[in-house]
Amino acid sequence: MKVTLNGQVVDAREGDTLLDVCRREGLDVPTLCQDDRVDPMGSCRMCLVEVEGQRRLLPSCALPAEDGQVVLTESEKVKRHRAVLLSMYLSDHELDQDGLPTERGTGNKLREHVLTHGTGPKLPPIEAPRQYRVDANPYVHFDPEACVLCNLCVRYCDEVEAVAAITLAGRGAGTTIATADNRDLMDTSCELCGGCIAVCPTGAMTEKAALGSDWREEEVVRTTCNFCGVGCQLDLHVKDDRVVRATSPEPGTTVNDGNLCVKGRFATEFIHHEDRLTQPLVRGEDGQLHPASWEAALEVAARGLLGVKERHGADRLGFISSSRCTGEENYLVQKLARAAFGTNNCHQCAAT
Repeated sequence: MKVTLNGQVVDAREGDTLLDVCRREGLDVPTLCQDDRVDPMGSCRMCLVEVEGQRRLLPSCALPAEDGQVVLTESEKVKRHRAVLLSMYLSDHELDQDGLPTERGTGNKLREHVLTHGTGPKLPPIEAPRQYRVDANPYVHFDPEACVLCNLCVRYCDEVEAVAAITLAGRGAGTTIATADNRDLMDTSCELCGGCIAVCPTGAMTEKAALGSDWREEEVVRTTCNFCGVGCQLDLHVKDDRVVRATSPEPGTTVNDGNLCVKGRFATEFIHHEDRLTQPLVRGEDGQLHPASWEAALEVAARGLLGVKERHGADRLGFISSSRCTGEENYLVQKLARAAFGTNNCHQCAAT
């Protein structure tokens, strides 16, 4: 199919939305409620574009591309709509001393859109009722002052995780994100995956452990999650030589498509835990464990395994590797069992 974007004829594929076509051509169409992993909803109205023959602006995230469409993404009508829409968002959003959407240390796309696209007339603040919830779960914090009701967290929870732990509650200006009967997340079907945090465009959903930290002051290090053998990629945020949070990469860029489980996103406390072993321990003649070098510890282990083999035979030895190891490490374990110690008694926990 052929679509004319801002005067240029470009290709469109079957199943594309206009937003897909625009992004493939490098056009910056702002969004708040859009994520490729969930069905388009068109609720934020940020991505509206002008289509020839249509009397009103249409949401590019939900509009299928059709052959022959003529589309404008930067017309005066579109720019005026964005400016007025952002003014409306500002009237119902917590602002900082500069009159901009508050930066909560996790990034705020609404703030970025205001700085990029500007605003229209200044509107009086909307005195909307804010329903704060005290939730005893250890990981997810919700601040209704930053919520723009894009419904993205609810849709992710329903369509990607398929648990439907959170929902929209209330009506009109009192609408907010809640759970059934306002229960704590721990008392719902929530898996505490933190996907709601990852998709939230304004920082209304964020990690409790990272409250008060600022992503602009953090060093981001890409790594592989070591809690299972899937190989999910994650970004560790480091501040003052300490990991303050883990986030997921952009959807479509890694094997986990921007998703993480509760361990990958939140189980980082062990890194700096005071009880964490930082060097090998070898039991001495006094029966107590004492710090040792890796060379000494490996020698003790090898000597013990060889002793069992000499006294009872190689078949009395068994080697078990972990699904947390890489494929190369698991290969080396079975090679160690077969080549070095002469036994085929090797197993891997993921095989059970």
